[in-house]
Amino acid sequence: MSAKLSGEYLRLIDRQDGVLAIGQAVEAGMTAEWTRNQVRSGRWQLMHRGVYAAFTGTASRRAELWGALLRAGPDAVLSHQTAAELYGLTDSRSRLIQLTVPHDSNPERRGRIPGVVIHRSRSLARTRHPVLTPPRTRVEATVLDLVECARDFDEAYDWICRAIGRRLTTADRLLAALKARSRFRWRHDIELALGYAMGGALSLLEFRYVRGVEEPHGLPTAMRQVRVSQAMGNRYLDNYYEQYRACVEIDGTAAHPEDEQWRDKNRDRWNSIHEQIETIRIGVPDLLNQQRQCETAADVATWLSSRGAPIGHSCHSPDCPVPRSGVLSGK
Repeated sequence: MSAKLSGEYLRLIDRQDGVLAIGQAVEAGMTAEWTRNQVRSGRWQLMHRGVYAAFTGTASRRAELWGALLRAGPDAVLSHQTAAELYGLTDSRSRLIQLTVPHDSNPERRGRIPGVVIHRSRSLARTRHPVLTPPRTRVEATVLDLVECARDFDEAYDWICRAIGRRLTTADRLLAALKARSRFRWRHDIELALGYAMGGALSLLEFRYVRGVEEPHGLPTAMRQVRVSQAMGNRYLDNYYEQYRACVEIDGTAAHPEDEQWRDKNRDRWNSIHEQIETIRIGVPDLLNQQRQCETAADVATWLSSRGAPIGHSCHSPDCPVPRSGVLSGK
């Protein structure tokens, strides 16, 4: 190889974490026979049909991803759980490498690609990230793909919470990406959830509180994630009813581990003494199903009504303890 061709080769393997396809090697000035000799001599190793690693030893994760991409063809991108892995949407590796290719592409026509799941898309030109490598779907497209593949709505909404909570995107951007899709699972509920996310309800439990407790029972609308300056630093109130100086905090195991609960109690005490904001806390069991949500709504309504708030009304459940008459008997 000439010095010029050697430079092209070095730039190629540097950009692709030491992995290249046979077609790329030939374009860089190397012959197919020279490439095969590298494998026979043990200086290179075969990763997939027509795809080589220009090194020995165990391939890195990024090299594995490049190997799958190059085997699937130049238009393939990482997507779904694998793109989520790269963006930091998840802290674990996807067991199978997830790729998306154009709808009319067939990268497995000469055999399946081991360890790889292929998805097809008619809109890949729009959803492909323009600059990031290895090639992948945009973060908004990744989130929506994961939402569509979720086992249930709770899992779907959790992906939205992660993406927004980790500051990888915004509810506005997700909503714009959703509108660009002609067909979408749970469209109405996801649009509604993104509206709540824009209002500050950034966890599944907060979403359940809004949709299962506050709205269907006619309770006042709280301000979400309100910042309050305290002696120990800024703190955020989950659901703040400013007019009534009242706060409903949502306690979930992940958000409030046991060794940090004392911080919540200190915050509540500070708010009560210095801000005259009273706090009640509700947990996961209070939001698990409609019956518990109705019971929680009755308690919150009673508490807010004692502070001058309208107490709301019962929902459509025949067993809802919040009366239609607007009077909470026995409370």
